[in-house]
Amino acid sequence: MRINTPLQSGSTKVMLLGSGELGKEVIISLQRLGIEVVAVDRYENAPGHQVAHRSYTVDMTDEVLLKEIIANEKPDLVVPEIEAINTKLLEQLEQDGITKVIPNVKAVQLTMNREGIRRLASEELKLPTSPYAFAKSSDELKKAVAQVGLPCFIKPTMSSSGKGQSRIVKSSEVEDAWNYAAQAGRVNEGVVIAEGQIDFDYEITLLTVRAKGLDGSINTSFCEPIGHRQENGDYVESWQPQPMSKVALDRSKEIALKITNALGGLGIFGVELFIKEDNVWFSEVSPRPHDTGMVTMITQKQSEFELHAKAILGLPVDTSLSNPGASAVIYGEHDCDAIVFENVDQALAIDGVDVRFFGKPLSLKRRRMGVVLAYAQDIKLSRNKAEQARSLIKTKPV
Repeated sequence: MRINTPLQSGSTKVMLLGSGELGKEVIISLQRLGIEVVAVDRYENAPGHQVAHRSYTVDMTDEVLLKEIIANEKPDLVVPEIEAINTKLLEQLEQDGITKVIPNVKAVQLTMNREGIRRLASEELKLPTSPYAFAKSSDELKKAVAQVGLPCFIKPTMSSSGKGQSRIVKSSEVEDAWNYAAQAGRVNEGVVIAEGQIDFDYEITLLTVRAKGLDGSINTSFCEPIGHRQENGDYVESWQPQPMSKVALDRSKEIALKITNALGGLGIFGVELFIKEDNVWFSEVSPRPHDTGMVTMITQKQSEFELHAKAILGLPVDTSLSNPGASAVIYGEHDCDAIVFENVDQALAIDGVDVRFFGKPLSLKRRRMGVVLAYAQDIKLSRNKAEQARSLIKTKPV
């Protein structure tokens, strides 16, 4: 991959499909490498729109509109960042040599659909997973729940950040879970997955990077494991490194290597795993930076966003840890057009604390609007600092 001067004929151009807070950081990392970046999202003034060379607001499931934008911009690389994308179009464009999809169309299609990735992991690669079953109606879901057992989780096959997900503990909750999954998923495919609940000690994100070495071969490297806590399927805090046994870490790396090798391509993959003592189960994988990985902005020599940017460009990467750290999510807390953040000075006065505000144009009570980052000599102190700073920051409608 050549790197030419941006905004000139022959510039190296990357288009992001989905430009939220994660996409924004990827764009900043690409900009630092002299890449011309085009940001696309479904709503105006998305975080990534604010830092890209050019931006578009479009429904990315619309084949005609998306094709027109790609044909007009002619990007060297297309980087999908969300699920609601017309992947059939991307497949055709890649086959025709119009552009290259990161990491590749196969990986994008499989990971954006829980059915595809779960069947690959469990049935083809024989990786340990939770019990699961798919359903296309509420009646089928009742049978699926009976098969996997209670309690269990009901999720749309295409969603992220907890959207459309629910945990049920009794069969009378199936109908509501079906309706919620069908309505709240990013793309309503009419299919949901019932996942049996695993008795685990903790869960991790193992950021796995496929990048080229100087000899041109693809090498796989791993970041230190990231621990995280979720509420309703959405992460609220994360920390790095997560303490774990060598046996569990080695098994986690083996699973991550198998799934990412099967997907192929270049870039960072967020591999989610359940851990109980030395036992490890595969949960999910995303072929892009992971929300729990925002902690790497304060813990690693190269954040997950810089790793992704360099890897997709064919450049060497460094996954080493600089220091332990933690992140804590700042929510909007209000349903309104805009909010103001208060007491930011007090939060930043805490040693080792930093803050990122995403610049989202619309606030919702449970919408991520920013994140607190903190580092210290261990993760306990880091988490305490992050939570202390987060509790200081208040939001109110403008």
